[in-house]
Amino acid sequence: MMTTPVLEVSGLAVRYGKIEALHKAAIKVGAGQIVSVIGPNGAGKSTLLNAIMGALPMTGHASGRIAYMGEEIGALPIERRVARGMCLVPEKRELFASMTVEDNLVLGAYRRKRAGERNFLDQLEPVFALFPRLKERRAQAAGTLSGGERQMLAVGRALMGKPDLLMLDEPSLGLAPLIVKEIFHIISALRQTGVATLLIEQNARAALQISDYGYVLETGDLALEGPAGELAQNPRVIETYLGLAKKPV
Repeated sequence: MMTTPVLEVSGLAVRYGKIEALHKAAIKVGAGQIVSVIGPNGAGKSTLLNAIMGALPMTGHASGRIAYMGEEIGALPIERRVARGMCLVPEKRELFASMTVEDNLVLGAYRRKRAGERNFLDQLEPVFALFPRLKERRAQAAGTLSGGERQMLAVGRALMGKPDLLMLDEPSLGLAPLIVKEIFHIISALRQTGVATLLIEQNARAALQISDYGYVLETGDLALEGPAGELAQNPRVIETYLGLAKKPV
């Protein structure tokens, strides 16, 4: 189905002292694909993202191979990875609270402006089309937004940089169920843009519903993987992550 994946990770291991937080992980994400990594707290999901993004140096903490667009990037610093089109939306969202919604979005295009792109703001209207609520609140300070709106702004800001690989760390964290549904509906729509999306999520049900492929990470090991629809039917996944096993028929 895929030719060269946008992201291909193999044999990725991360150590903190004598503790191995991640053991020989291998994942692939293709263009226009949504791939989710689900698992409990402390399983190593955020460690996986940080290693891919370059926050954990490959000499020392991390080892293994990370290929982006077919090229080994293990030695590249974070800034170079971002410049090549990789983007991570952290779970803390890290917005500029005193700045307006629109100014936060414009900052997301800073890398493109610095690279000399004349049309570096060309994603502003598409982002507003994807997130109408952000358009309504474009002049409002980011710090006054609701949790769901802040998550929308964090994703929108990432999209301003026209990434080829978008990584989302727990986008549903702390959000009400109705807002979670809305956020995941929007993430699903990203497939049409061609961006490759790697989704790290505790909410297994929501993640698998919109994903093409999924991995289950347990205490540093990828315990299961497969097409998202098949994983959602796996008895072990149902019992451990979907909470359906004990429901009355």
